Amino acid sequence: MRSKFLGTGVALITPFQANGEIDFGAMRRLLEHVSQGVVDYLVVLGTTGESATLNEAEKKDILAFVKANNPKRLPIMYGLGGNNTREVLEQIHQTDWQGVDAVLSVSPYYNKPSQRGIYEHYVSIADACPVPVVLYNVPGRTQSNVTATTTLKLATHPNIIGIKEASGDLIQCMEIAKNKPSDFLLISGDDLLTLPMVSFGAIGVISVLANAFPAIFTQMVNEALDHQLESASRHLFRFLAINPLMYEEGNPVGLKQVLQQMGICRNEVRLPLAPASEPLIAKITAALMEFEPVFQPVSVAKSF
Repeated sequence: MRSKFLGTGVALITPFQANGEIDFGAMRRLLEHVSQGVVDYLVVLGTTGESATLNEAEKKDILAFVKANNPKRLPIMYGLGGNNTREVLEQIHQTDWQGVDAVLSVSPYYNKPSQRGIYEHYVSIADACPVPVVLYNVPGRTQSNVTATTTLKLATHPNIIGIKEASGDLIQCMEIAKNKPSDFLLISGDDLLTLPMVSFGAIGVISVLANAFPAIFTQMVNEALDHQLESASRHLFRFLAINPLMYEEGNPVGLKQVLQQMGICRNEVRLPLAPASEPLIAKITAALMEFEPVFQPVSVAKSF
C-alpha cells in the first residue's frame, strides 16, 4: 500500500464552467493530461481542488468521476478533513471507499488547537477510517503547526502511513526524517522544496505544478529519487519563476490560468477566489516562455 505513493502525486484542480458548475469535460481532459504514463497517483479534493467551496453532493460526484475516468488506473488519495472532528467522522461513514487507496486529511484550521487536540483529532480519524490516513500539515492555511513531536507520535498509529509536509520548515522535516519509523512516508507539500526533502528522506511530492507540467515535474522527482540531483536541479530551476505566480492571488488561481492557456480548462474559480488579474496573466504568460517548445500557449480566449 505505502509503495503506491512513491514519487509524484498530482493535487488535482476542480474545473468549473462559466456558470460556476463543475466542468466534467475539462476534468476528463485534465485526467488524460496528467496520466500520460508519468504521474504516480492522483489526489482528489485537496486544497488545490477548492474543496472548501464544494458541497457534499459535488464532492461525491467528483470522486465517482475520477474513479470512472482514471486512464492509467492510478492510485487515488482522497482529501477529507476539517475543523469539526465529529463532522469529519460522519463524512468518513458516508463516503464510498471502493477504489480509494488513502485519505489526505488536513490539520484542523481556524480553531488553532493545541498539539494534544491535533493528536486526538487525527487518532479519531485514523481509528474510524477504513483506508490508510496521510496527515497534511500546512500552517500557512491552518494557522497552526503539527510539530515534529506530534507527527512522530502519530506515526506509531497503525493506520497513519505518512505526512504531506507543507510547513516550509526544513529543520522540522529533517527531525521527522531522522526519527520516523522506516515505513512512514514523508511527502513534500511544497513543489520547490521537493529536491532538498528527497535528499534527506522524503519519498516524493504532492504537487500543484504537476497539473500543468506532469512530464517535466515527474522526471525531476524521479531523478531526485535516483540521486541524479544535478539533472533534477536543472528541471527545478525552470520552475523558479512560475511557482510563486501560482499562489500570488490564491491557489489555484494561477494554475487555472496556466491550464486555460494550455487549452485544458477555463480559469474559473469559485468565490471568494477570483480569476487571475490582467497583471498576473501577463506575468504567467512571460514565465511560460521558459517551457517552450514543450509548452505552446493557446489563445486565452479559447472556447471550451
